[in-house]
Amino acid sequence: MKILSVGIPCYNSEEYMRRAIDSIIPCGDDVEIIVVDDGSSDNTYDIGKEYEERYPDIVKAVTQTNGGHGSAVNTGLYNASGMYYKVLDSDDWFDTKALRDIIDTIKGLLNKGTAVDMFIANYVYENYNTKRQKIINYHGAMPQDKVFTWSDMGHFKVSQNILMHSVIYRTDVLRECKLALPKHTFYVDNIFVYTPLPYVETMYYMDLDLYRYYIGRADQSVNEDIMQKRIDQQLKITKIMIDAYDLPSISNDKLRKYMTKYLTMMMTVSTVFLVRENTEESLKKREELWDYLRTKSPETAKLVNKCLLGRPMQMKSFAGRKIIIYGYKLSRRIYGFS
Repeated sequence: MKILSVGIPCYNSEEYMRRAIDSIIPCGDDVEIIVVDDGSSDNTYDIGKEYEERYPDIVKAVTQTNGGHGSAVNTGLYNASGMYYKVLDSDDWFDTKALRDIIDTIKGLLNKGTAVDMFIANYVYENYNTKRQKIINYHGAMPQDKVFTWSDMGHFKVSQNILMHSVIYRTDVLRECKLALPKHTFYVDNIFVYTPLPYVETMYYMDLDLYRYYIGRADQSVNEDIMQKRIDQQLKITKIMIDAYDLPSISNDKLRKYMTKYLTMMMTVSTVFLVRENTEESLKKREELWDYLRTKSPETAKLVNKCLLGRPMQMKSFAGRKIIIYGYKLSRRIYGFS
């Protein structure tokens, strides 16, 4: 069995997908690379097949009718044979040495009969415009280089969210929680990382800068202008996450707190972009989102309100809306992801 399957969702990715693939190839037979062509109109699939022919024991190229990023992640998972599964977006890449070190650690644990449910490593914002880097690590939040559980977690800073860039799930965990991302929907990476969390019992964090997250291109889904235009997609994802779990029912205190923090972040992002739009319709959508949370789970809403940004995001006055936007801009500057 392969140690790690890496799904690479690709849509018209011919200009940059080689860097992603090449960052994994040196790990050899321990890895499986699943290049998923999501109905591209360029040479994406041909490039995937080229790598498959050159590295038949490592690369698998598959194609599908266009279904969006989530559908391509699903296809990668469906085709995965590795014990662990990770997603690498086609415009991002891995630090190859860090990936080798992680694979060696996984193998060492497996030799001892230990298969942890989730591996975590650092990720690095690589800003296309400013040429700046910003490393997101988990110092203080997680024990390093040892198997641990949710009860061993420390305090998570605002910047220390476990994102798809930082997480490697045991493949059976993803299948056990019946992960299925919606088609033709952006921002599904939040569902990918959030839904399996209650199924995770054991974890392992390595202080390595593994994932290089390329940001700043005008056509990226995380570009602010594009996020503004796709706010309905963000709302859809946030409601799916609200529906996923009644957070007060999660027995582990630290897991419940972390998931509440993550959901609050999603509520905050949606709120900020709706307030920035500042139309009668957008402000109504903000009220509808918070009403949806309160109606779906009043107790979850109470947990969110106890978080740092929970109540401020619900301020209705003009001054309150200005505070919301200012706080968002400040956080982007502090954490270097603008």
